[in-house]
Amino acid sequence: MSIQSVEPHRHRVVVIGSGFGGLFGTQALKKADADITMIARTTHHLFQPLLYQVATGILSVGDIAPATRLVLRKQKNAQVLLGEVETIDLENQTVTSRLLERVTVTPFDSLIVAAGAGQSYFGNDQFAEFAPGMKTIDDALELRGRILGAFEQAELSDDPAERARLLTFVVVGAGPTGVELAGQIAELSRRTLDGAFRKIDPREARVVLLDGAPAVLPVYGGKLSRKAAETLEKLGVEIQLDAMVTDVDNDGLIIREKDGTLRRIESQCKVWSAGVQASPLGKQLAEQSGGETDRAGRVMVNPDLSLPGHPNVFVIGDMMSLDKLPGLAQVAMQGGKYAAKQIKASLDGKSPSERVPFKYFDKGSMATISRFSAVAKVGKLEISGFIGWVAWLAIHLLYLVGFRSRASTLLSWAVTFFGRGRAQMASTEQQVFARNAMGELEKKNKEATESGSTSNGEAKKAAGKQQKAAG
Repeated sequence: MSIQSVEPHRHRVVVIGSGFGGLFGTQALKKADADITMIARTTHHLFQPLLYQVATGILSVGDIAPATRLVLRKQKNAQVLLGEVETIDLENQTVTSRLLERVTVTPFDSLIVAAGAGQSYFGNDQFAEFAPGMKTIDDALELRGRILGAFEQAELSDDPAERARLLTFVVVGAGPTGVELAGQIAELSRRTLDGAFRKIDPREARVVLLDGAPAVLPVYGGKLSRKAAETLEKLGVEIQLDAMVTDVDNDGLIIREKDGTLRRIESQCKVWSAGVQASPLGKQLAEQSGGETDRAGRVMVNPDLSLPGHPNVFVIGDMMSLDKLPGLAQVAMQGGKYAAKQIKASLDGKSPSERVPFKYFDKGSMATISRFSAVAKVGKLEISGFIGWVAWLAIHLLYLVGFRSRASTLLSWAVTFFGRGRAQMASTEQQVFARNAMGELEKKNKEATESGSTSNGEAKKAAGKQQKAAG
């Protein structure tokens, strides 16, 4: 175990997470009289809104995931540590993280917790084996392999039923991620792969978008929701609403209709984009502070984003619950900047009681449906079609980190949207099967450890009995 130095020091700020909240918070402290330590489980800053384009072969991993260490290279008061945060000790003001077998304890004076959220299967975690989510680079690469692999297997099959199952793609969740992914799978099959196979016609692929809600993109509502649905249907996407998934297996899934009837869809490639669950660190923070979490595991914070009873600890982004704010990148960015501002104010001697409550400035939300078509809502202004698509391109380019990423992304978009090609069409078996294989390995290791602990306990009891008998 390694422990960071406790010698005389400047104010120590620890930032957990390298997503939008963590990165923007760290950068906002660039000129602060403090030492910032970012602890993250990955080596990169992920631009998650474009993750589905990695999954469908449009963008490379490097386009949307620059190395965090390089992004912060010129910020001399910032240090980056790689590791999974296991515990936060509020009383002793330390963060314990682990990288392989190396445990590191990092002390803090101020803390920004921006550990984000993972996929939620609403209590049915067994679904994850057959329907991966869309939260990480590994998820996107696995999904790319599953999508392209399904076409390759269909080309080899002579069984019409099997071929139909292989060419059926089901996306669960009709929010922005689900809508964007369904649209791109449809375009991939109908444009990019058209003419690339000899036995199958990729254009006959069936893309199904499922949701338990009564509308596509329900948060947009009304006109935009209907526009999105119409555009998807023109692409050939089947939209099935008021449909709840009750079971998932390797060859398909079962859904419950609004009237209670059950129906099965045969499909090898399923994707889950229906819900999120905050990092388990939220539960730790709530238990130690006497606070609460909502159903998604998000911590209920004070108006200044601080943890109840701990004005030096800020919880931001997908981990915080405040005024029903959505889990959007902009909320995390603004939360990170706000937390940094409060830390700098405390260094200037200002009291927490002087803080102005966090106020989110809604810059709107957008979702692309297909090439040349997107929907956007900014306040009361609603935009759709080509104009919405151009606005979507501009905004996403603006928030990508680094000139190289922007230039590379713009070139890839030109090739894909104005032509038929996609540069990132490589996939491997390892990408498809590694997640479940690692899960099985972790399960076996855990069972072995528990078995060893039990055996040691029984051995100690037996030794104790022998000692008593000898006595």
